[in-house]
Amino acid sequence: MIPEGTPYFGLLPVVGGIIVATWLLSIVTKNYSWVDRLWSVLPPIYVGVVAAQLHFADARLNLMTALTTLWGARLTYNFARKGGYDPREEDYRWAVLRARLGPTKFQLFNATFIAPYQNVLLFLMAAPAHTAWTHQSPLGPLDVALAILFVVLLVGETVADEQQWRFHLAKAAAKARGETLDPAFCTTGLFRFSRHPNFFCEISMWWVVYAFALSASGSFFDPSGIGALLLTLLFLGSTSFTERISAAKYPAYARYQETTSRLLPWFPGPAIERVGG
Repeated sequence: MIPEGTPYFGLLPVVGGIIVATWLLSIVTKNYSWVDRLWSVLPPIYVGVVAAQLHFADARLNLMTALTTLWGARLTYNFARKGGYDPREEDYRWAVLRARLGPTKFQLFNATFIAPYQNVLLFLMAAPAHTAWTHQSPLGPLDVALAILFVVLLVGETVADEQQWRFHLAKAAAKARGETLDPAFCTTGLFRFSRHPNFFCEISMWWVVYAFALSASGSFFDPSGIGALLLTLLFLGSTSFTERISAAKYPAYARYQETTSRLLPWFPGPAIERVGG
């Protein structure tokens, strides 16, 4: 890492402004999903800003910008079709957490985690671009392999999200007919092999982005991996929280947990058919 004044660190005032803005919006609107609405937008912008400082003359940074932009575009589309950009919509987990923590503790959580920490995380996810900017080494076979792997993971996440989307459409249609689906959660397609295949692909893509930094530097470790590490820890924590909600809501979810891997795709257990096929 090199001193402040580089394109990447020059974004720090912007990050600070976004933290303040999202926190104020959450206080004024009583809606705590403002960072969610920026999640798919900010990392590609941060990477692109670094690439632009070289007038898009560095092939690796251009590749990283293109790949993260594809990631952002796909995630933005999926978030939008679920109504995520409607200012009245909010992640259902915030309401559950508000009820558990109470007003004072939740506002403390908002002032430390929701607005500041998550925005810092989005900034750190783009940190490998700084390493690529610092070294500016030629593209090699490793970069090609990483790009292919990233696209494979992107396709995997797209498929998983589409399968989940279609399941929820079918669930809503059944509810409109006065019927219920059994089970009331998706267990088919990629969800036979992982309870959260989309999350697995999401985490893995950002480890691939970090691997571009290693390719640029020619080393086996780089501090810019902190973003991918913190993202992994965040997903592990949020997945546990989400699954506790699902298990409390759907008694059959416990059997799904017993037969199906949590994140890493793996062969389902023999009882999977009893959980919905």
